[in-house]
Amino acid sequence: MASKSSRTGKGGPAYRCTECGWTTVKWVGRCPECQAWGTVEEVGTVVARTTAAAKVAEPARRIADVDARTADYVTTGVGEMDRVLGGGLVPGAVLLLAGEPGVGKSSLLLDVAARSARAGTGSASGSGEPGRKVLYVTGEESAAQVKLRAERIGAEADTLFLTAETDLSQALGQVEAVDPSLLIVDSVQTLSSPEVDGSAGGVSQVREVAASIIKSAKERGMTTLLVGHVTKDGSIAGPRLLEHLVDVVLQFEGERHSRLRLLRAVKNRYGPTDEVGCFDLSEAGIVELTDPSGLFISRTKEPVSGTCICVTLEGRRPLVAEVQALVAETANAQPRRATSGLDGSRVAMILAVLQQRARMSLAKDDSYVATVGGVRISEPAVDLAVALSVASAKSGKPLPERMIAFGEVGLAGEVRPVPGISRRIHEASRIGFTHALVPASPDGPGTLPPGFRVKEVSTLTEALQLFF
Repeated sequence: MASKSSRTGKGGPAYRCTECGWTTVKWVGRCPECQAWGTVEEVGTVVARTTAAAKVAEPARRIADVDARTADYVTTGVGEMDRVLGGGLVPGAVLLLAGEPGVGKSSLLLDVAARSARAGTGSASGSGEPGRKVLYVTGEESAAQVKLRAERIGAEADTLFLTAETDLSQALGQVEAVDPSLLIVDSVQTLSSPEVDGSAGGVSQVREVAASIIKSAKERGMTTLLVGHVTKDGSIAGPRLLEHLVDVVLQFEGERHSRLRLLRAVKNRYGPTDEVGCFDLSEAGIVELTDPSGLFISRTKEPVSGTCICVTLEGRRPLVAEVQALVAETANAQPRRATSGLDGSRVAMILAVLQQRARMSLAKDDSYVATVGGVRISEPAVDLAVALSVASAKSGKPLPERMIAFGEVGLAGEVRPVPGISRRIHEASRIGFTHALVPASPDGPGTLPPGFRVKEVSTLTEALQLFF
C-alpha cells in the first residue's frame, strides 16, 4: 500500500471509473459520479496513447453508391412488435429487451422466433423463401424446458434451432455452425467468457459478452435479440455502456396481477421511440391486442361518482382509458395521497390547483387516484380527467355518461391545448362516446364525427362550473 500511496501522490490518480471517467486516489466500490457499481479500476498514471493508421480493408464509398436494400425491414410476424420497431427487424441490428422477472420476455421472444422462422427471408413488403434459420440460445433454462413452453404456446418451426449454453465461446460456435438470420440470447447476463475475470452477470462479463455478440452480428448481417435483466428500481442491469452499444432498447412492462403487457421503445436507431405495443399474457402465451381500448374502461350499470374517461396518445395510437378517484375524510393530521398508473407528483399538483384555484377543500381528505386495467399514463393530457374525477368524488355527483375529457392543466388553473385533438375525438366516437370536454385552441377541434358534440374550455374553473 505504501508504494501505491507514493505513486498516487506524484503520478496522479490511480483509479478511474470505466463508465464516466471519474478519477480518485482511492478504490471505491461505487462511483459517486455515475452511481455504477464495480466500475472503478486501477489505471496508475494516465498516459495519452495514439494509434497508427492501418491499411484500409474496404475503401469508403459515396453515400449514393450504398445499397440500402440490405437494411430493409424484416417482419417479426408479430404486428404489435413491428409497430414498436417501426416496421420490423433490420438485418445486422442488435436489440435489447428488458423487463421484470415473470413479465413474459422469454415467451414473447420464443413466439417471435417461431414466427420469424416460418416467415422466410422476405422483407416486410416483399416475398421470400421459407425456412429462415433462427437460433435461440438459452442460459436460464434447459432445452427441454424451453421445448415444453414452445409446445404450450404453439411456437415451433422446422428452422428454429435451440441450444442451452452459458459459455460465450460455445454460443459463438453454435452461431458458426447454424449460421442463423436471427439470433436470440436469453439472457445476456447468463453468458460468461473464460477470457475475462468475474462471474456471469458482472460488469466486465456483460461488457465482453455484448461486444463479442455485437461484433458477430455486424459481420454476418445477423439480427440479434438480447434479453436483459433489470434492477429493483426498474433500470437495465449491467453497465450503461450496454444500452449505448445496441441499436434498439425495448422495455416490456406489466403489472404482476394484470394480464396486460406493454412494449415500448426506449431507444431506436431505425424508427420511432413513441410507439407502444399491447399484449395479453395468457396460458396460451403472448397474444397481441390490436384494439386494447376496451380493457381500460370499467363496466357499471349505473353512473358512479369519481370516474372520468380520457383519451391518451401513445405514439400515433389513441387509447381510451378511465381515471377513478376516491376522496374520503380522514382524522390523521397528514392526509394520504395515493396513485396507481399515474405520476404521483403530477396528481399532487392537480390537487393543489383544485385547492387554490377552484377553492375546493381537500386539505383534510385522503385522495386516491388510479387508472383501470393496469395502464400507465404519463401524458399531461390526462390532467383534466384527473381534476374532474377528483371533483366528482368530492361532490358525490357522477359525470355525464358517454363523455370524455382531456387537456393539460397549468398551475394558474388554465387548460392548455394538447396535440391530436381530432384523432382523440374520432377514437372516442368509435368506442361509442358522444360528448367531449376539450381545451380551447385556435384551430378548434377539427372535423367532428356525426352526432358528436364538443365543449371547449380555457380554465379549470370553467370546466368545473359545467357539472358542479
